[in-house]
Amino acid sequence: MISAMLKPSLHTWLEKYFAYLKYEKNLAHNSIENYQRQLLVSFNQLDIENWSLFTTSDVRNLLNEARKNGLGSRSIALRLSSIRGFCAFLVQQGQLVQNPATSIQAPKQAKPLPKQLNVDEMHQLLDIQEDDFLAIRDKAMMELMYSCGLRLSELANLNIKSIQPDRQLKVLGKGNKERLLPIGRIASEALTVWLKIRPELTSNEEPALFVSMRKNRIGTRQIAKRMKLWAIRQNLEQSVNPHKLRHSFATHVLESSSDLRAVQELLGHANLSTTQVYTHLNFQHLAHVYDGAHPRAKKSRPS
Repeated sequence: MISAMLKPSLHTWLEKYFAYLKYEKNLAHNSIENYQRQLLVSFNQLDIENWSLFTTSDVRNLLNEARKNGLGSRSIALRLSSIRGFCAFLVQQGQLVQNPATSIQAPKQAKPLPKQLNVDEMHQLLDIQEDDFLAIRDKAMMELMYSCGLRLSELANLNIKSIQPDRQLKVLGKGNKERLLPIGRIASEALTVWLKIRPELTSNEEPALFVSMRKNRIGTRQIAKRMKLWAIRQNLEQSVNPHKLRHSFATHVLESSSDLRAVQELLGHANLSTTQVYTHLNFQHLAHVYDGAHPRAKKSRPS
């Protein structure tokens, strides 16, 4: 259904395009409705007499108007895609010499924030009462990952010699960069219990800190599978994966300390911007931390 607000001279080719989507492209009814909605809203106030006058500036103006109306990056990208498709049809039909929308880039969409477990959920996950080999090993793995904010690959690649004096852990991260991390008290206790029974599962020649029932280094897939299983066993309402434990570590430390740079070091991020993606902090919170920490941001004291 074409909007009455749209100029009559523009109706015809929109009607033809929707028919083209239906009969030649065989799109589903819902898909065609989405195209209609996007295009009709976009073109309602378009002040041209025919489509041959439709320019790149017109496309930019339509998208800017959408932005002013509060549309997010994802919605604007969808609208641009719809306009591009329609313009490609007009080029194909000889109504436009070239597609005015192809030179316009879709807005960058914010990276989705990783989900996290809150502190209570984390306690629920790690409150493992079973005392068989696998339970003891899995508890030690999850406690260590949460305590140190390890990547999955970093956890799997740990060796016995990675454990350093004074409750420290030597980790080889991305780009073969080594970092030394503190091990929390509870994680250290879980690790001690595991190390007592580990010799019963494998030989002294095996360097891996965590081993499978096959007596060799446990793989990343198996670690992820075990964490997912424990989420079910511990009656969590959401699934658990290794990255979620790492993100929960980052969020909880950041909430307690507001020290973004320290969290960057602990996570082994080369750039601070990467660390910000792992947090739920909004810009105002970051600005507040900055104002409270940066010497140049603090209010000058009266002399």
